[in-house]
Amino acid sequence: MKPRKIPMRKCVVTQERFEKKQLLRVVRTPEGEVIYDKTGKANGRGVYLSKSVEVIEKARKTDILKKHLEAPIPEVIYEDLLKAVKDE
Repeated sequence: MKPRKIPMRKCVVTQERFEKKQLLRVVRTPEGEVIYDKTGKANGRGVYLSKSVEVIEKARKTDILKKHLEAPIPEVIYEDLLKAVKDE
């Protein structure tokens, strides 16, 4: 049997490639709402961030999520991401 392919994704801040499970996903839904996607399966345009406080803070400072998703990012999203990192 052929080994299963592991999905790889790139962190938009560090440009490093990781397994999908090792990253956090933020999605702009078709309705234009920006959400933190805990499941990794939400419908819409998604971007990935490393599970690191430094990376999330850098994303907040540089507004990189706003550039990639082409939508304003509510402050609650960054708080949810930081909480997710600290809970692990």
